[in-house]
Parts: sequence; C-alpha cells; structure tokens
Amino acid sequence: FGAHDKWVGAEWIVRELLGRDLAAEIERWVYIGDSTNDQKMFERFPHSVGVANIARFVPQLAHLPRYVTPSARGAGFAELAQALLEARIHRSQR
Repeated sequence: FGAHDKWVGAEWIVRELLGRDLAAEIERWVYIGDSTNDQKMFERFPHSVGVANIARFVPQLAHLPRYVTPSARGAGFAELAQALLEARIHRSQR
C-alpha cells in the first residue's frame, strides 16, 4: 500500500536486527511469497519462491519467482522449509 517497498523494509530489518547487509549477501537468502506485492522481491532475490497460489497472479506480474511450490499457502511454505532442511542435513553429512 502506498509507497511501501518490501525490499527497502527487508534491507532495513536485516541490518537493524542482524547487523548484516542483505544486498551484499543476497545469494545466501531465499524469499517466498504469494501475491503481486512480492514481485519486487522476486526480481531481487536469485532464490525466490512462490507458493502455488501465486499462479492466479501471473498475468499481473512483471517478475516471477524462480520456483513455485506444488502446494498453496502454508503447505507451500512447509514444502520449502522441508526442502531447505533436507539440503542442510545432506550438506552437513558430506
């Protein structure tokens, strides 16, 4: 709504709460969204994910997520979380 910008907000919160530079380490982050107001984040994050219900907004999006989960809403978020945890476990077992 209005002039709010999720990217600016994300940079601010990461800097303020974590003392880190989001833009400088963007390759280490994943963004997940489900609506038209997420497209700026889809554009910025090389690891961007949309949950399945993003499909209804595709005609309105100039920037799409790079991956879409099979499931919608919370179930889609849970799928992403599970995949990230499995990848982390697999990497630590090497």
